[in-house]
Amino acid sequence: MICVSLAEAGLAECLAALEGLGLAEIRLDRMVGLSLGDVAILFSRHEKLIATCRPGSFPDNARKARLLAAVAAGAAYVDIELESKDGYRKEIMAKAGEFGCEVIISFHDHENTPDRKTLSAIVQDSFRKGADIVKIACFVRSERDNARLLGLLDDSRKIVVIGMGEKGRITRVVAPFLGSPFTFASLAEGRETAKGQMDKAALEALIEALGQQVWKEAAS
Repeated sequence: MICVSLAEAGLAECLAALEGLGLAEIRLDRMVGLSLGDVAILFSRHEKLIATCRPGSFPDNARKARLLAAVAAGAAYVDIELESKDGYRKEIMAKAGEFGCEVIISFHDHENTPDRKTLSAIVQDSFRKGADIVKIACFVRSERDNARLLGLLDDSRKIVVIGMGEKGRITRVVAPFLGSPFTFASLAEGRETAKGQMDKAALEALIEALGQQVWKEAAS
């Protein structure tokens, strides 16, 4: 499944962008003009939304308020960074449990892809802290970086892996075939929210082409 990451200018623009999308991530940290009331409206209008509010644009209390409002309004998933303070994480997780919202605990390395031992430890720590889904997003510099990320999917638990940067694009295409619950795309070219992100139409075409080829080879 493709999750479209949205960072629209305002509520009306975001609601319009959601038309026809099956799953979307709302980057609340990029939508600085939204009130908490707007957040509640937004997350009440679609059944499959991920609430994300990365550090940087707001202090932790404001980020937490936005995520709690999204969860209470009907967010299907809430994304919490692995490095978050215990109190911050536990309060959001408690609200998520109350409203039947799945918790994504995410790890990001915007410079490199750690070694396999470190990545495995990150995955274990994330699940130990209560994740329903673990998301690992790392900047890819080599084919071996891609291999380490994709190797994490050899697990019965729900793990999303993303290779950031141009060299990591293959992970966005291949990961869904290896067990990743979803992969991320932009709504259109030029509206990316991460390095190496492809637009939804291009990613759909690649996934469909790869799936058809796999099916043909399996049937031959």
